[in-house]
Amino acid sequence: MGRLFGTDGVRGIVNQQLTPELAMRLGMAVATFFGEGSRILVGRDARAGGDMIVHAVIAGLEAGGAKVYYAGYTPTPALQYCVKNFGFDGGVMVTASHNPPQYNGIKVIGPLGIEISREDEKKVEEIFFEQKFRLASWSSLVHDAKPFPEANEAYAKGVVEHVDRSLIASKKFKVVVDCANSVSCLTTPLILRMLGVKVVTVNGHIDPTFPGREPEPTPETLEETRRIVVAVNADLGVGHDGDGDRALLIDEKGVVWWGDRSGTLLSAYIVEADKSRKPRRVFTAVSSSTLVEEYLKPLGVEVEWTPVGSVNISYRLLEKGGIAGFEENSGFIYAEHVLVRDGGMKLALWLEMMAREGKRASELFNRLPKYYPIKTKIPMPREKALKVVEAVKEAYKGYRQVTIDGVKVFGDDWWVLVRPSGTEPVLRIMLEAKTPEKAKKVLDEVKSIVEKAAKGV
Repeated sequence: MGRLFGTDGVRGIVNQQLTPELAMRLGMAVATFFGEGSRILVGRDARAGGDMIVHAVIAGLEAGGAKVYYAGYTPTPALQYCVKNFGFDGGVMVTASHNPPQYNGIKVIGPLGIEISREDEKKVEEIFFEQKFRLASWSSLVHDAKPFPEANEAYAKGVVEHVDRSLIASKKFKVVVDCANSVSCLTTPLILRMLGVKVVTVNGHIDPTFPGREPEPTPETLEETRRIVVAVNADLGVGHDGDGDRALLIDEKGVVWWGDRSGTLLSAYIVEADKSRKPRRVFTAVSSSTLVEEYLKPLGVEVEWTPVGSVNISYRLLEKGGIAGFEENSGFIYAEHVLVRDGGMKLALWLEMMAREGKRASELFNRLPKYYPIKTKIPMPREKALKVVEAVKEAYKGYRQVTIDGVKVFGDDWWVLVRPSGTEPVLRIMLEAKTPEKAKKVLDEVKSIVEKAAKGV
């Protein structure tokens, strides 16, 4: 049987891998999975082909007897919040998140607001590939898809309820928000205005060509935004991805900070401010820095590593309990809200932390141990990449390793992760060390191992 789902949903180039026919058949499979009469909330981001794909999905859902509600333009976390809090049986979000503009995708969401589990993905795939569709009788197809226009405002109010609005408003913060020309422009400025924050928007209009920057927030794509943060004397900047579930933070000096840094500080804040009654445990992807353990363990916080992908973190939080989960790519899950990464919620929590502690963003980040990161990737088919990973494991067999997603090797003052990408045919190498010289030395060593192993495959 083939595979549809990748690390996070079904994705492909519009009208090549991802066609209206595939979207309709997937909608039929999703309706069959949830059952006739199930209430399904559907939304989309700003990507090209989104209107075509979302209506194909709706057609498939309705053919399978689902009762469809349509939220229109909305961030993924807003749709997930509404699925959970308005009693829907499931949801479908048309988005390719951070992928390049030519991509679109489809996420399937369960009743708790979390993307369906890996096991349920396989069930949907079986229905799809074996065409085990359960189609509704004509007499039940009398209900049109109903608009659900309240999604964005309801979500924004839900975020604000978790923080001290008066405290944040008293600080008169100014925040630069880079919305990536997509749906977070409908919610993040709204959340900030509710919190009494002055908002400066960048790339704040919806445009499927993403004219301002690539949809993925990185220090490189946020170069112009970070300069604006400094130029307007803002207290903070934030860069979202295409569907608003990531939030990469920029301090007042214009420094862009990866999500494992902000996630570590927010997790410590949740503990110190007593903002969760859940077990003192966090889950983070193997792509995160070892500084997570170094900083949080002295606070009595247990750290568990997971495979890359927010779905894995969500289900570990659901199964074992914990205060938060986060990824190096800037996704953050606050367990008291919804067990999914949420850029708006992360931003609100960060502002509350700044307000309560009376510290600037740079001061908070400077509390962390200093590491120097390097990230690179090598084009390589997944089959070859998996064999290369085995060679890296063997080369570092005397070191502590985590092997749940590729291999992560822990040295005394460095670490390195080598793993096949879940979304493209490349081998990813991520590493950090206490000095730039050590980081370069580790990279050269790992590249040598990878190149020799690749030639031998």
